[in-house]
Amino acid sequence: MRLNEVNYRDAQPVDGYGPGFFRIAGAVHQGSVLTHAGGTVGWMGYQDHDRLLALAGKIDVLFIGTGAEIAHIPSDLRSALEDAGIGVEVMNSPAACRTYNVLLSEGRRIALAVLAI
Repeated sequence: MRLNEVNYRDAQPVDGYGPGFFRIAGAVHQGSVLTHAGGTVGWMGYQDHDRLLALAGKIDVLFIGTGAEIAHIPSDLRSALEDAGIGVEVMNSPAACRTYNVLLSEGRRIALAVLAI
């Protein structure tokens, strides 16, 4: 088997996570976060629409991590994102982090908004 080092270019991969934190591009962030090619910031959860909608035109897909268990996101949030042209994929936070890293390594235009576990 041949192993290749993954090059994330300017993007910020999720290095790890645990109770109440995420380690992204080597930095520890407490609580829920939003990360994309432009950086990583705190995320206030489902009611924080403006930060997510500001990504319209910059990303194709937003992965939303719903914490330890998969859950539905509010329908008004999903509608607002889709109306802005942002695809939405919802999964538990660990799966969202893994999926984000895989697609990030492929150079996709994506973002990750995750609730802390």
